[in-house]
Amino acid sequence: MRIYPCPTCQETLFFDNLQCSCGTEVGYDPVLDTFSTQFEPCTNGAAIGCNWIAPGGGLCQSCAMTRTHPDLAVEGNTALWGKAELAKRRVLANLMSFGWFSGRDGGPRPTFDFLAEETADGPARPVMGHAAGHITINATESDPAEIVRRREAFGEPYRTMVGHVRHEMSHFLHWRKQGDAGFAEACRSLFGDERLDYGDALERFYAHGPAPGWQDAHVTAYAAAHPHEDWAETLAHVMLLLDVVSSAQAMGLARYEVYRDSDHALTEALQLGIALNHVNRAAGVEDIYPFVITDAVRAKLAFARDVLLAGPDSAV
Repeated sequence: MRIYPCPTCQETLFFDNLQCSCGTEVGYDPVLDTFSTQFEPCTNGAAIGCNWIAPGGGLCQSCAMTRTHPDLAVEGNTALWGKAELAKRRVLANLMSFGWFSGRDGGPRPTFDFLAEETADGPARPVMGHAAGHITINATESDPAEIVRRREAFGEPYRTMVGHVRHEMSHFLHWRKQGDAGFAEACRSLFGDERLDYGDALERFYAHGPAPGWQDAHVTAYAAAHPHEDWAETLAHVMLLLDVVSSAQAMGLARYEVYRDSDHALTEALQLGIALNHVNRAAGVEDIYPFVITDAVRAKLAFARDVLLAGPDSAV
């Protein structure tokens, strides 16, 4: 993720800023990837801190994708929704930098339901997932304490709201690419046949866990559940790694520019993960990237990276 100059004073702005330290109110323009001082704010700006501009008024490009938000009559749900929407904006901005959802992308956009487990009618159990272009996110996991508890409960160290959005967006991009010549065959050659019964595969996974030796060819245990999940976990890791190296490059900590030298950038991102793990251990906190990348996993990462960087107009 880039850092930006304030249009007024040139001080540093970060992606989620609504105001510069100089007092100037700013809005983020996702089309130009820059901040502006002359803009129409998103309708959701006051409620959830959305800083994307909305030319013509109304909702910004990101908020317009949201079909349902949590029950705002329940105390705390507005804050959870705001954090979930921020994660969505970050993922969308990263994808837009590769041409997805840009002006040249004529394909469908995802729609979102952000739900919470507490409603005015009592507890609910929203299930995260993707189906034919629609994504459901459990906004309750925007609560920092709750996400830590679930990391421990499910044994998923990279369980974050932005991680959830990346994962479900990866399913969406697979759905988008299915009609492209050569994609399905090339994807199956690495990840397996996604036409295998999904329900049966998940039932086996939750009953027995991943098959022995899953680490040899899968980036996470969940990736071993089904080819669909292998793709989604792999592409989500690509998004994470490229965002890490892009953010590091913006701060002068990385050599390679993501959009021009993607092969070296992916290698550098993995090296940065190791370096940041080392720093975290010095601080007595958990590794930031606790994953082992084998040659087989690296081949999957490279394929997913190429699909991502090629943008919406390409065929595999």
